[in-house]
Amino acid sequence: MQNNKGPLHGLKILDFTTLLPGPYATMLLADLGAEILRIESPTRPDMLRYSPPMVDGEETISAAHATINRNKKSLALDLKSPKAKDIIQRLLHNYDIVIEQFRPGVMDKLGIGYQSLQVLRPDIIYCSITGYGQNGPLKQRAGHDINYLALSGLASYSGRDRSGPSLSGTQIADIAGGSHHAVMAILAAVYKRQQSGTGTYIDISMTDCAFALNAICGANSLAKHQDPQLEKEFLNGGSYYDYYRTKDNRYLAVGSLEPQFAERFFQCIDHPEWINRVLAADDQNSLKQDIATVIRERNFQDWNIIFESNDACVEPVLNFNEAAESAQIQEREMLCLAITPNGNKITQINSPFYFDGQKNLEHTAGSTLGEHSHSVLQSLGYSPSEIEKIITFN
Repeated sequence: MQNNKGPLHGLKILDFTTLLPGPYATMLLADLGAEILRIESPTRPDMLRYSPPMVDGEETISAAHATINRNKKSLALDLKSPKAKDIIQRLLHNYDIVIEQFRPGVMDKLGIGYQSLQVLRPDIIYCSITGYGQNGPLKQRAGHDINYLALSGLASYSGRDRSGPSLSGTQIADIAGGSHHAVMAILAAVYKRQQSGTGTYIDISMTDCAFALNAICGANSLAKHQDPQLEKEFLNGGSYYDYYRTKDNRYLAVGSLEPQFAERFFQCIDHPEWINRVLAADDQNSLKQDIATVIRERNFQDWNIIFESNDACVEPVLNFNEAAESAQIQEREMLCLAITPNGNKITQINSPFYFDGQKNLEHTAGSTLGEHSHSVLQSLGYSPSEIEKIITFN
């Protein structure tokens, strides 16, 4: 696999996850050099594989799968098959980190839960990502990103007062919650193991993580015993910190909070006197309406020219391809190439990590289902006839 000499080179992880939270976490770990082996069901394959558009002329590889499961190997294995438990136990000789995303109790029923594997590998690090955690009244309840955000309180003050909560362009609870917190916890457990030699069981609840993301508004709410409201908080539309529509129906992002930036912003829109209205709590709606009226008088590009030469924390809202082609993204090497199973090269979003001023610019795209089954089983000591039976049973 590509990028196997990154800072996490030597970490070997068994990945039982599908869709987004777990796979995004292991993508980050793989980008950093960890060796990831995905254990995938041959009868219930990851839905992300079939999420169009497809790439590389392969009907079983989508652009999303090719990115989010890059730099990983794939072992097709029915976990209910007679040989599955033996295969996992053999893999534990080399792979000492497990990440899974089933509902609580599923891995235990399969005989490969934390308690069972810890007996064989006392220093194992075992991370479970679920919607609601391993305990609590909702632990067996189904859910998605929108549900976790709803129950965490975040959705209640994210949106517009006239229209209510709004969906984000990305999955906040899944990625900022599940994926990122899982990576942090796994790396903390690796450090702990280096110090003590002991393993760890990690319980990641995406709802817990989303609740933790309330941060400033949550802290204020606990202190005041008042709930944050839509468009009433300083950073959710309750001040002039907001998006404004231009004459040609594009948008500017105005974040001119500090006095020096606020002063520059109001000068740029030819109303320096409005700086005196910034701290008037009862004038914020009126101020925003006045700013909106001014911004609507010019086209998107006209405003860009004005603010490019003025450091006022005002930036254009770019569409994705504009962002991808921008000097900032290009200079930061946030696009990379990935080699597909057919040997072609496709463009992907790159890892954001720089180490010693370097980052990998070429990866291995997500593999086909079971692409590495034969080589993995062979490395575990199975004979050709045994491998044939295992693959045929799957």
